[in-house]
Amino acid sequence: MRILDYNALDQITFLREEFGVTEELTIADLQPKMRLQGVVKDTQLYGAVVDIGLAYAGVVHISQLAPRRVNRVADVVQPGDAVTVWVTKVNSEKGRIGLTMVEPPQVDWSELEEGQIYTGTVTRLERYGAFVDVGAERAGLLHVREMSTGYVRDPSELVKVGDEVEVRILNLDRQRRRIDLTMMGIADEIEDEPEEEPAMTVMEIALHRAQAERRGRGRRHGKRRSPDLSERAEREDILARTLKQHSKR
Repeated sequence: MRILDYNALDQITFLREEFGVTEELTIADLQPKMRLQGVVKDTQLYGAVVDIGLAYAGVVHISQLAPRRVNRVADVVQPGDAVTVWVTKVNSEKGRIGLTMVEPPQVDWSELEEGQIYTGTVTRLERYGAFVDVGAERAGLLHVREMSTGYVRDPSELVKVGDEVEVRILNLDRQRRRIDLTMMGIADEIEDEPEEEPAMTVMEIALHRAQAERRGRGRRHGKRRSPDLSERAEREDILARTLKQHSKR
């Protein structure tokens, strides 16, 4: 099987071919944040019309052409330009597809909640703290007092730009688009989480059952283990008989 190393539209096409689905792609296949490749068909005052290979073209509003303010669409794109876009809105009934050329954040503001723990990347250091990218629209502030229980004179004593750190959302201000983070208490919480016991193999299960059966027979018949039979020899004896039983099946 081929490796899926394409954009979202390529992946849809691949899956349809792989499973023998022959009908044309439709607007219903699109999902928000889906990454697509397209070609600019036309430019207007309000934005750019982009052909993404479907029956309906998509529209990139002028405010979504670049992270910075754009005064003229022609300053960014021209008809015939190949562009990378992301789906923002889809209206199947009206055949409208909203697109953006600004890569959307991995985590929307609506998905953020106080108490959530993220693995983020330190993007900037200041005397009062560090800014950490957790995949949201803006980096969160990890104040110096939230880095350690002890006194920290400068954030650079603990982290540097590019470091990955475990942080918890301490406070959210959706109106001001501010995220306050903390590193306090996260390690303890992770350590307190119960570890899953590894699943036993088929042979381990068989050995466990054989040992239980042997103990049960000993109790029923009042037999005691011979004092000169070591624990290791007993396990080897049970394992050998178990293997013999499995080989007959």
